[in-house]
Amino acid sequence: MDILLTLALFVPLLLILWVANLAERKRVETLVDSAREPTGDLVRKSASNSARVLSLIAYTALVVLYGLAMLFGLLFQGLGWLAQSSASGFAVSLQTRGLDPAALPEMGMALWLPALLGLILLLPPVRRWFGHWISGFDSRSPVHAVALSYISLILVNLLFTLAVGLDTLAGMLESEAAAGIQFNPTGGIWAQDVTLAIMAVIGVGWLARRGLGLALARLGIVVPTWRQTLVGLGVGLLMAPVALLVEFLAGLVGFGENPDVARLTEQMIGPLMTSAPGILTLGLAAALGEESIFRGALQPRFGLILTSLLFALVHSNYGLSFSTLLVFLIGLILGLLRRRFNTTTAMLAHATYNMSLGVITFLGLLQNM
Repeated sequence: MDILLTLALFVPLLLILWVANLAERKRVETLVDSAREPTGDLVRKSASNSARVLSLIAYTALVVLYGLAMLFGLLFQGLGWLAQSSASGFAVSLQTRGLDPAALPEMGMALWLPALLGLILLLPPVRRWFGHWISGFDSRSPVHAVALSYISLILVNLLFTLAVGLDTLAGMLESEAAAGIQFNPTGGIWAQDVTLAIMAVIGVGWLARRGLGLALARLGIVVPTWRQTLVGLGVGLLMAPVALLVEFLAGLVGFGENPDVARLTEQMIGPLMTSAPGILTLGLAAALGEESIFRGALQPRFGLILTSLLFALVHSNYGLSFSTLLVFLIGLILGLLRRRFNTTTAMLAHATYNMSLGVITFLGLLQNM
């Protein structure tokens, strides 16, 4: 079920990225033809028209998706107000499922507000402004336009989680566990991260304007040298105790771990910490998917700071807490590895870091802290 749901959510986004890359190929062909044959007006016009049509298809599909999100968001808000205004059966049914009817308006806003932002980010003046501040961003590129607009999807995930409530989500999972329903996140995590890796490869042009080898090279996914391998493993091993120490010191000065974050994280990834396959999943899947999309695809275009911020916000199970700041700092370190070496080195560091935390938890080394 998790795999099917992931595919249903991501397939439209993958298709839009693919069409945007087809448009980008035609746009680049137009620029190349203009440089080589200034008099080739007919060929150039044909390629230019194709680029415009394909861009329009991609943008229209995004408008439809965002329009549906806004519609459902407003519907959620309306249902929320209805549930609060009367003791209806709908409100009772929500409460029996562990959901507070008062959260529905916020859940609705978590859909329509980011969708509106996604539409705004598509506007040419906004893209030009963004390109003025981010050197790697080309405001004329349909691929960059779609990628910029997709930022809003990260906000949907975060805001919807906050609207439902970390405590509510943790309570729902705890209730399922108490009822004997075992939550196994392995399949869902692999489905999500493999899909993110596919999105990264398609996003940089695979199946449209680059072969697989060139797409992987653009992502910085290469065979690492022995030095790069040792650097990745070493940084990952070092980050784990440093992160734990920072969390411990933060707790001493009143910035400790949020109890709701701890409960939800335990329910979501705790089952992975009980076995070797689970710990491997925690490290390898995240390194594959998150590094491909963030360090590989986005960082060369959006820069180190913005990419690290998006990386932190996508971890919605942390809400907005000290853990979010810690993930942002980890993102900066991984981004510097990408900048200095390649994405593969960042993957090694990320996988080693996650698995180190998994092993520490599995061995119970933090129980007395």
